[in-house]
Amino acid sequence: MAGRLEQTILDLLDRRGPTASICPSDAARAAYEGDDDGWRALMEPARAAARRLVTAGGVEITQAGRPVEPAEAQGPVRIGRVH
Repeated sequence: MAGRLEQTILDLLDRRGPTASICPSDAARAAYEGDDDGWRALMEPARAAARRLVTAGGVEITQAGRPVEPAEAQGPVRIGRVH
């Protein structure tokens, strides 16, 4: 599932404008195969996938519109391409 979440994040970002961002819940919902709220169990795996993508480069995690270190992020975050 980890690789799938990373690819889902990249696919969602590719579908949006170059300065757009997504919420980890967007990736969790897109990767979940079901009609119930089971996608919520994928929230932390989606955040972990975003952290791995930051390490790999090309993606950043932001809070209040500012890049943050993945280990320091607490609360709601956005995932976007590095500008």
